[in-house]
Amino acid sequence: MRASVERALRGLLWDKVPRNHRQDPRPFLVRRVVTAVFVVLGAGALGWSLQIDSGDPTFYVATLVLAGIWTVGAFASGPLYLGRIADPNRHDDLRRPVLGAIVLGLALAGVFVVGALIVREIPVINEEVSSVLDHANEGVTPILLLVTVVNGIAEELFFRGALYAAVPRHPVVWSTVAYVAATLATGNFMLAFSAILLGLVVGLERRASGGILAPVLTHVTWSTVMLFALPLLF
Repeated sequence: MRASVERALRGLLWDKVPRNHRQDPRPFLVRRVVTAVFVVLGAGALGWSLQIDSGDPTFYVATLVLAGIWTVGAFASGPLYLGRIADPNRHDDLRRPVLGAIVLGLALAGVFVVGALIVREIPVINEEVSSVLDHANEGVTPILLLVTVVNGIAEELFFRGALYAAVPRHPVVWSTVAYVAATLATGNFMLAFSAILLGLVVGLERRASGGILAPVLTHVTWSTVMLFALPLLF
């Protein structure tokens, strides 16, 4: 059992599958310019969305605008790929990383829940987290769930799709740095800390699979669990 789990994790997070996604110099330059512009636009929209008072319906508009920015930037930058990983039982076969990515998202959410039980006892951190949850504390409505899922997908399209492909060296590190930098626009350091851990995990998934499917599934699973769990803890 342990060996099977280790093989699955290596396939999902570490062992790179063969692919050829190299771009010519001109399209690659276009990708880099487009992603740089949209990082700035997205950071501004993210900061705006979290400055809106809880209960104000403008929040949903702002977050959907943000998702639109990430999505347009991703597709405008160049081609995106779903990605594949090696089958842990037959290494010569490749498959879409679906179940493993979802399970990893659940495991990551579990780690964050345990962490939340600890940090809620620290007043300063408790206040930081509670400020992020103002909108969720109004109730997890279908539109809030929709916004959470849509933004999770959009962020991965951009950061692990477009931006990752625009970085010639150490893309896991630099895509995570950019993700954290954009998150810091909210002024909330707990969100930025979450972005570091999540960004590294989904960045490794992107590196291993060569595509965005695994990062999207892990991110959406994690953020959905957090949406329901954190208001109960804070």
